[in-house]
Amino acid sequence: MTTAGATDRLDGPADVASVVASVRARRRRRQLLVVAVSAGLAVVLAVLASSFGAAGVTPDRVLAVLVGQGDRVERFVVFELRLPRILAALFVGAAFALAGAVFQSTLRNPLASPDILGISTGASLGAVWAMLGLGVAGAAVAGFAFGGGLAVAVVIWLTAWRQGLHGVRFVLVGVGMAYVCGSTVTWLLARGEVREAQAALHWTVGSVADVRGDQLALLAVGVLIVSALIAAVARVLAPLALGDDHASALGVRADASRVVLLVLAVALVATAASVAGPIAFVALIAPAVARRLVGGGGAALLASALAGAALTLAADVIGQFAIPGLTAPVGIVTGVIGAPYLLWLLARTERTRA
Repeated sequence: MTTAGATDRLDGPADVASVVASVRARRRRRQLLVVAVSAGLAVVLAVLASSFGAAGVTPDRVLAVLVGQGDRVERFVVFELRLPRILAALFVGAAFALAGAVFQSTLRNPLASPDILGISTGASLGAVWAMLGLGVAGAAVAGFAFGGGLAVAVVIWLTAWRQGLHGVRFVLVGVGMAYVCGSTVTWLLARGEVREAQAALHWTVGSVADVRGDQLALLAVGVLIVSALIAAVARVLAPLALGDDHASALGVRADASRVVLLVLAVALVATAASVAGPIAFVALIAPAVARRLVGGGGAALLASALAGAALTLAADVIGQFAIPGLTAPVGIVTGVIGAPYLLWLLARTERTRA
C-alpha cells in the first residue's frame, strides 16, 4: 500500500472514467469563465471608449443611449462618432486574432502569425501600390489591399510547398516575403508625392480611425461568415496538433485540412487588413494568451477572437487618449506592446531548444 492510501488509487475503469470526467468538467468551467471574462472586458472597454473624448458622454449615459434613451446629442456622439470606430476595432482585432490562432495551431509554430508571415504586409503593399502607383482612391483601395494579401499568401504557398506543407518552411518563406513587401512599400512611399504618401501611411501602420459605414458592414459580414466556416472545420485542429501521422490514423486528411484552414485564415486577414491596414502583433499575442488560459480546441479559437478584439480596442483607446494632444494609430500601440513579447518569445524558444 502506498503512502497516499488505498482510497487514492484508481481501482478500475469506473474510477478512471470518473477522474477523466472531473478533469474535463473543470477544464470546461475554466474555458467558459475565460470566454465570459474576455467578452465582458470587451463590452466594458466599448462603453469606456464611447465615454472618452471632448463630447463628455459619461458611461451611465452611454448605457442609457444603448437601451434607447438619451438625448439627440448623446445619440449622435455614441452612434455616429464613437460606435463605428469601436465596432471596427472589435471586428478587426477578432479577425486578426482568430486568423493567428488558426495559423499557429495548423502550422504548430508560435511564430506563425499573419503579420510576421507577410500576409498583412502584402495587403499594405496592395493598397499603397494602388494609391501611389495607379492613382486609385476611395473604396477601391480596400479591394487592392484584399488582393495584395491573397496574392502574397499564394506566393508563399507555392514557394513553401514541397510534397506537403511544413510549418517551418512556410514561416521562413513568409518572413522573407514580409521583408520584400515591406521594402517595396518603403520604396513606393519614398518616390511618391508628399501628400499622397501621407495619405498612404494609413496602410502601413494600421488604423481604424476613418472606417466608413459601408466598410464596416462589409467587414462585419466577411468576418462573421469566415469565422463560421472556421468553426465548422475546427474539429480537425486537435488531430493536426498531434502530427500528420497521428491525424491520418484518426481519419483526418492532414494536408487537405491544413489547406482549408489556412485559406480561411488568409481570407480573414485580407478582409481585416483591407479595412484597417496591418495591425501588428494582435495575431501573435492574443492566441498565445488564449492558449495559456484555456488550452487548445474550439474554445481557444473563441477566446483568441475575444482577446484580440479587447486588445485592439484597448490599444485604440490608448492611442487616442493616453497622451493629451497626441493621437497614435492603433498599429503603433500594438507594435509597442508586441515587440517586447516577440523578443521574449524568441528567447524562450531558443532556451527550449537548448
